[in-house]
This record gives sequence, structure tokens and C-alpha cells, in this order.
Amino acid sequence: MTVPGVGTLKESHLHAALKEWCAEPGDEFEVAVGAFVVDIVRGDRLIEIQTGGFSAMKRKLETMLDEHRIHIVFPVAARKWIVRGPHAGEPSSRRRSPRRGSVHDVFAELVSFPWLIDHPNLTLEVLLTDQEEVRRFDGNRSRRRKGWAVVERRLLGVTGRLLIESPDDLTDLLPGELPDPFTTGDLATAIGRPRRIGQQMAYCLREAGAIELAGKQRNALLYRRVTSG
Repeated sequence: MTVPGVGTLKESHLHAALKEWCAEPGDEFEVAVGAFVVDIVRGDRLIEIQTGGFSAMKRKLETMLDEHRIHIVFPVAARKWIVRGPHAGEPSSRRRSPRRGSVHDVFAELVSFPWLIDHPNLTLEVLLTDQEEVRRFDGNRSRRRKGWAVVERRLLGVTGRLLIESPDDLTDLLPGELPDPFTTGDLATAIGRPRRIGQQMAYCLREAGAIELAGKQRNALLYRRVTSG
């Protein structure tokens, strides 16, 4: 499927592939809506494919949400393969990364506007994907990867999806085996993610009204679920 329109010349492979994956007959692509350009317009619904940080969308959402229904599609690399180009006489290589993403990784981006999840015009869809990460050697660009820079991410397939329409859907991501009260360390352990993700998840859930502060344990804040009624 060809996806023509404004702003596609600099579009990444991953973004273009996800736009094609999401596309339905009758969709319009790269449409100017007010002061912004929207990836997909489907009737009265605006669809944004967000492969980068959510902070770049904050102004657009705060400006448009009261007047438009907006659906954000966010891919997480549940499985990833690293592809390296030839370098210093060595051939290209492809290997499976030991890192696995999960739906909880969306909290690393949602910290930009967790309060907007309660807006009736906003929905968020997390796609679990298989991806290739293409790297090329450039000694000046990436010390962390010993000179190998990421130049492209490619979509191999979509393996799962989660729709978030309200704070209740965020609450459903809390694991059932959490102690009461719990710390961000408890939360990170229960979901099998780094503590940083546990901290970001706690912040988002607190801003969304799903959990509340319940004191301190030494230097760690304690949280508990907010019960209705």
C-alpha cells in the first residue's frame, strides 16, 4: 500500500510500516488539522503513530483533545533482532537481543501526560511487536554501543495489542500479587521490569487516581490501590 502525503520523505521504516498495518479503506494520510499534521484521519477519529517519545505530542494533545477524538498507537519491541552492517572486514551479522519489551514499557512515555488518560477523547493502543534494529558503525556517534549507531528500526510483525481507554485499564496492569501497601521496588519485581519502570508506573497510576500514597518505609514511598466507594 502506498501512503502518500505531507511529511513522508523523512518517515522512518517503522513508522511507515505501522501506518500501513493500521490503515483501513477510506483512511486519509498526513492530513493538516489546524496547526498540526495527523498521521491518519478516519472519519472523526485522528490516529497518531508514535514511535518516539510522548513528550513531542503533549502540545498537540492539549490543543486538540477537546475538539477531536485522538487514538495513539505505540509499538513496544517485545522481541528484537540486532542487524549490524559490515565493518573492518567483518561481514554483516544478525542476532537476537536478550531484551524483551512488555506493555509496562509504555509508562516510560506516559509520564509526559498521565492525567490525559482520563480524557474521554483519548485512547492509547500498545502494540507488542517483533522488530529489527539496524546498526552501522560510526565511531563519532555512539560511545555507549562502542561506535555502533542505530540507523533504522524495521517492523517484522505485531504479536499482541492492549487498548487503554481509561484509568481503570491502567489499574488492570497492576499485578495481583502485590503486598498492601507496596513500594516501587515491589512493583518492579512483580512485573519483572527495572525499578525505573516501577517508579514511572507508580507516578502514572497516582496521577490517574488509581493508587495513592500510604506512608513511607525507611526512604521508600508506600502506595496502595484506591478502592471505589
